[in-house]
Order: sequence, then structure tokens, then C-alpha cells
Amino acid sequence: MSKPTEHPGSVLQHVSHNIRQLRCAAGLSQSALAQRSGVSRRMLVAIEAGEKNVSLATLDRVASALQVPFSQLIQAAEQRDRGRIDELAWAGQAGSKAVLLGTSPASREVELWEWRLEPGEHYVSEADADGWSEQIYVAEGCLTLVLEGVERTLRAGEFFVFASNCFYSYKNVDSVQVRFVRNVVI
Repeated sequence: MSKPTEHPGSVLQHVSHNIRQLRCAAGLSQSALAQRSGVSRRMLVAIEAGEKNVSLATLDRVASALQVPFSQLIQAAEQRDRGRIDELAWAGQAGSKAVLLGTSPASREVELWEWRLEPGEHYVSEADADGWSEQIYVAEGCLTLVLEGVERTLRAGEFFVFASNCFYSYKNVDSVQVRFVRNVVI
């Protein structure tokens, strides 16, 4: 994980704080976590001190050893909405980046959908089963999401996570096409 230029050090600080807090809550020493995760103790000391860039694979091994989702390691502790992460997790040399937008617990599977709505079109859905949720990311245009009769506008680059055990619909009230990605978390 490279230090992000947009949020200097913030993800590394979150990772440092979260790993230390989760390790202590689990009653593990750095040596014990190193043994469980297969990550060297020296690397864990550097990560907890906020001194070490760390790969996503290493973070995944640490999360697994701590028995927590990967997202819990990089999320800001003060973040109130646990489904919304919105943290830069990787930055390349030429402006490439990976941002973890959000997370939802899943009991069985996740469906990934690509949607396109032309101007004036809409899709109306029945309520899904309890425990289901959706993650919407708008790639192009402007999507109107209606949840239980309340409209929410999502523009290109924005995302929203919601429990889908209610009546909802997607509308394109704009004059240009809207493209969005939809994850259905079952």
C-alpha cells in the first residue's frame, strides 16, 4: 500500500491504530499475531508504528489472523457508518488507485451487476429479504435512487449502501444515460 497523496498517511494511521487495537482486544502479542498470520514480527512492529507501507496481501493475512474483515483494518475508527469505508487502499506510480468504497456483511453470496438506464427510464423493485443489502456506484450520469418514497440523487463518482428489504427504484430523470454498478449482497 503506497502512501496516498490525497490523504497523507491517513490509511497507514488507520491500519496502525486498528491492528494494534484489534490485536490487544484479542489478547495477542505481536509475536503471537506474527505466528498466526505468517507476517514477520518486525513487519508488524513497523506497521503498528505507522512506519511501513504494506501490501494488500499482507493486510489480508493479518485480517484473517485477527478474524475480522479486511475493511475493518483500513477504516477510520471515528467512521460512524460501518458500511462506508471510502479509503484509498493502494496508489500506483502514475495516478492509478484502488479505493475501497464500502462493505456489507454477506451470509451467502454477492451479485455484481452493470446497469445502464436511458433518459426517462426507471426500474421498480419489490422489497428483498431481511439481511440483503445493495451497494451502488455511479460511473456515469446521475442516478435517482428512491427508497420507501424518499429520493436520493447519486452523481458520477458517488456511491451508496442500503438495506434492500424495502421498496426501492432506480430512475434516470436526466437527459443523458446513467451507468452504475450494483452489488446485491445476499
